[in-house]
Amino acid sequence: MSDNTFDTLDATEVYASDGIWSEESDWEDIDFEGDGEAEAEVAVPTLAVVGRPNVGKSTLVNRIIGRREAVVEDVPGVTRDRVSYEANWSGRRFMVQDTGGWEPDAKGMQQSIARQAEMAMQTADAILLVVDAVVGATATDEAVARVLRRSKTPVILVANKVDDERTESEAALLWSLGLGEPRPVSATHGRGTGDLLDDVLAVLPETPREGTGVAGPRRVALVGKPNVGKSSLLNKLTGDERSVVHDVAGTTVDPVDSLVELGGKVWRFVDTAGLRKRVSHASGAEFYASLRTKGAIDAAEVAILLLDASEVISEQDLRVLSMVADAGRALVIAFNKWDLVDDDRRGQLEKEIDRDLMRVPWAQRVNVSAKTGRAVQKLVPALETSLASWDKRITTGQLNSWLKEVVAATPPPMRGGRLPRVMFATQASTRPPTFVLFTTGFLEAGYRRFLERRLREEFNFDGSPVRISVRIREKRDRKKK
Repeated sequence: MSDNTFDTLDATEVYASDGIWSEESDWEDIDFEGDGEAEAEVAVPTLAVVGRPNVGKSTLVNRIIGRREAVVEDVPGVTRDRVSYEANWSGRRFMVQDTGGWEPDAKGMQQSIARQAEMAMQTADAILLVVDAVVGATATDEAVARVLRRSKTPVILVANKVDDERTESEAALLWSLGLGEPRPVSATHGRGTGDLLDDVLAVLPETPREGTGVAGPRRVALVGKPNVGKSSLLNKLTGDERSVVHDVAGTTVDPVDSLVELGGKVWRFVDTAGLRKRVSHASGAEFYASLRTKGAIDAAEVAILLLDASEVISEQDLRVLSMVADAGRALVIAFNKWDLVDDDRRGQLEKEIDRDLMRVPWAQRVNVSAKTGRAVQKLVPALETSLASWDKRITTGQLNSWLKEVVAATPPPMRGGRLPRVMFATQASTRPPTFVLFTTGFLEAGYRRFLERRLREEFNFDGSPVRISVRIREKRDRKKK
């Protein structure tokens, strides 16, 4: 929690849900006037994990970052894009970049996956080459090693699947790859990974190479149902083949990070897997990919929900929308494939928007075509507007002056024969803007919605959700004991 937000009171007590306050002393010491700005991120170096398919790269990545983030399944080719995760070892932060299996003679989609691994090797500050110690060095491993021997980037050779001392002798055979001493580990059981991370910190620079840092860009999650064009839009924005694109739905499995320069700023776009109609029908990698998508939304600041304008808004679309709204993220709705929309479809779409998107009337809307690049530049002002609203803080003085006028003109409805009084209001937090009303009685949901509408009209929160919580004053027994 930043220094300027609720140092003296647990934020969850104040605005996470409605509650009871006893008297003014409960809130008078709280710092309500903080600017709400997040601390600037510090650029950290990147560690790329590469190797041929199914040698345990994603399992090792999960072991390094200490949580199950990278999608793992006992079949080759589950990881397809290069994906970044934040890690911390011995107090040092760094990014770990998981990659798809590298094969020098790959064709079709596998060729695209191999290019992602090659780009990771070119941009990383250090590289882990993972080899299956039980299988030994294959022709593919030797091809990767030849490429890495020419690299100026530090390379550590990892002999994975060394589960006990008996297989350590097999790991020693990997000296033949010419990359120095192989570090025996078991990514599944964690054996040897601590020593490996110590070796990583020894070769990893304190700061990233010029042009590879990840300091401070706003995080944008690209979300939507499968095959709606998320990866195509990301590739159009980056100007290169950053995400693997194929005409088969579900090509993207992991969330994919990309640094994109748009409108003179650097943004961190995260391409996500498309969500099925029902997660319970998914299995294996697809099930875990849906969990990663939710995690990407939670980690983002603003989401771009991509809808197929040429098709009816579906149940999958609404489920993704609910995930974004429930996470409290700023939102831009991009209607893709606009070049395929005729006049009849536009009229029908307006009706669907009024009916199905009524939960988020505040969301910014942009009509684009990921294939042709039509109007994709309009995403930048929409993102900036949404984030400005998401970060906005209203001073306590402004808020209460406005509230006094609104409540005087339109008092809350009576409850139990009594008229609740709104005593005081403050903005408890930003991201999303969250307001706390201190009252003498409960405020009906309809009246809260009325206050939200008036709040938006007065202070302009376009593109961001707004949350209003009520704290009810408790009648205290003032008789002396």
